Amino acid sequence: MRPHVEMIDEKDLIWHPAELVGATGTARQRNLSYDEEDGSVSAKILFDTDWSRPAGVHVAQTEWYVLSGEVKIGDEVLIEGGYWCTPPGVVCPELHVKPGTEILYFREYGTWEFEATTEQKDFVRDDQELVIKHSNLMEWVPVEIGSPMNFEAGGTPVPGLFIKLLFIDKKTQFYTRLIKAKPGWVEHPLAHHPCYEEAYTLEGTFEFNFGEQWPGVYFFRPALVRHGDFAAGPNGTTWLLRCDGRLVDWYTDNAKMEMHGDPVNWGPDFPGTQDPVPLQPVRSRSVGPMKDPYYT
Repeated sequence: MRPHVEMIDEKDLIWHPAELVGATGTARQRNLSYDEEDGSVSAKILFDTDWSRPAGVHVAQTEWYVLSGEVKIGDEVLIEGGYWCTPPGVVCPELHVKPGTEILYFREYGTWEFEATTEQKDFVRDDQELVIKHSNLMEWVPVEIGSPMNFEAGGTPVPGLFIKLLFIDKKTQFYTRLIKAKPGWVEHPLAHHPCYEEAYTLEGTFEFNFGEQWPGVYFFRPALVRHGDFAAGPNGTTWLLRCDGRLVDWYTDNAKMEMHGDPVNWGPDFPGTQDPVPLQPVRSRSVGPMKDPYYT
């Protein structure tokens, strides 16, 4: 399984050669999170040159989200906000990418393997197909009517959040969406979910118990990790957010994090010793320590 990443600024990550085979051109990637057991990865990819690849099939569910530049997939031209997804075995049309283009790249349940072909595999389900979206042409929908969150199973509609649904697997409920919080949006309880949750911040700022997010900050949170006391910044927040199943919010009120104890060999009776200081994990070498409301 993927390790818990909480949180990291992608600028602090190193570049690797992109795991994109069967193509002409060069690209590099920053790995946001990586599953060394099955090959799943979330990454930012930068195309250094013109890049092209023939039609073919991946062994992994593969998703691209265009941050800047231009990607042509078949006859469709995707600019900022463009998105495509191919489930395993579904044909991805011919690709052409302009130099300088940046994308978010997601590979799920498999490695980088790719086969050039125009024939999809016989294991593809009838409901699986190539998905292409131009998110900048889509309307924001209130999350309580636009999300596949299971409100009947304990989830709660939260006014002030809006969604653009990019992809959902009808069998597994795996889904990818853009989500936006209005300026100053606040929600107090801690939450946890039965599925994993990952997000890359596209616009604005956002604070909660693990610190502050801004554009380029990413997290991957396995199932059942509590997080919360959310507050959007003065300009709101927009993320690309993914879950590997139906998202249900299980809430915890009145949560506390406390540590108590009796000093043994430090304190006023032991000259030269000092009181311990609260842990301040560093999230970003570029910016400094994370701000955490649980530490003062």
